[in-house]
Amino acid sequence: MSLLSVDEIKTLVEQPKGLCVSIYMPTYRGGAELQQNPIRFKNAIRKAEELLVENGFSDREALKFLQPAQEELDRSDFWEQQDNGLAIFIADGVLQYYRLPINFDELVVVTDRFHLKPLMRLLTGDGQFYILEIAQKQIRFLECTRFSAREVELEEVPKNMDEALQYDETAKEGQHRIATSKGGTNNSFQQPGSFHGQGSPDRDNIKRDLLQFFYAVDRGLQKYLNGKKAPLVLSGVEYLFPIYREANSYQHLVEEGITGNNKILTPEELHALALPIVEPIFLQSQQQAIEHYKELTSTGKTCTDVKEAVPAAYFGRVEQLFVAVGVQQWGNFDPDTNTVYMHPEPEAGDRDLLDAAAIQTLLNGGTVYAVEPDKVPDEAPLAAVFRY
Repeated sequence: MSLLSVDEIKTLVEQPKGLCVSIYMPTYRGGAELQQNPIRFKNAIRKAEELLVENGFSDREALKFLQPAQEELDRSDFWEQQDNGLAIFIADGVLQYYRLPINFDELVVVTDRFHLKPLMRLLTGDGQFYILEIAQKQIRFLECTRFSAREVELEEVPKNMDEALQYDETAKEGQHRIATSKGGTNNSFQQPGSFHGQGSPDRDNIKRDLLQFFYAVDRGLQKYLNGKKAPLVLSGVEYLFPIYREANSYQHLVEEGITGNNKILTPEELHALALPIVEPIFLQSQQQAIEHYKELTSTGKTCTDVKEAVPAAYFGRVEQLFVAVGVQQWGNFDPDTNTVYMHPEPEAGDRDLLDAAAIQTLLNGGTVYAVEPDKVPDEAPLAAVFRY
């Protein structure tokens, strides 16, 4: 899997309790260096075994705990299909791995939760967007991040105009029946059972049919995009764009689209064309967040103190959080006493407090900007904007 969403990260957060192993490693995609991938994996597994023993496992228990991952990944064919980085998550009865398009520093973490902060670069500044390819004979929908794209099949969205209008093949030539689509009944143009004969002005009005088609598409998308804020980019022949916009109800449809007959393009090729359209939106969002932080600096609604930010994130006070990737602050947080314990080196039971703050901010509806250390305001390991 090469795409991660907020929902996917939430699923990892909600995995069973107990000790969890998180492994991050860079990977090679081909060439002579490909043989280094399994070597790095074996080194990471040995490190995970050591950490499990430090956390109370016997040698035998640690080996048994890691065995499913070794059996699944210790195959030559597995390492032949890689991206730039690999993230592996192991817990009791859980094995998840992701081939991802970003380079990771080698890292093995064993705590009572999965270590997820390195993944958040995929979500920085709401770094998700969608591509909707529109044509009379084909609808395609893609989920994207800055780094990757995948096509998604949406059951509620008609695949083409014939399906949306439900053409009646048994009717007299030149007639078709406009029927309510499975997406819903809110379209005022739909009148089930109404027929338009050959030569009818309605039959010649392709715009009307297209508009009805796009209403059905929009209705199906509403169920998927409800509550989402990611940009949506149209792809297709340019004359279709204003017709779709008339039917569109999604507030984050981008003005600029990918023009041309793009049906033969792969998801990766469409992604490459869409990225320059959405990148300024993401950069603007992050810059606005930085300016917002600066404006609030003297109001008491910002902080760079880990001991203050972690409890605030846990209790839902953090609206925006800048956090440095590649930096860890080990310790733990006791919500019962609202106390943060920090250690210069990791100790048994510790977790990365920066990771904890980022996850809790995300879970509580805040925005996380996982950035390089020099991009965090005030040159701190984290910087938070409070809701109150």
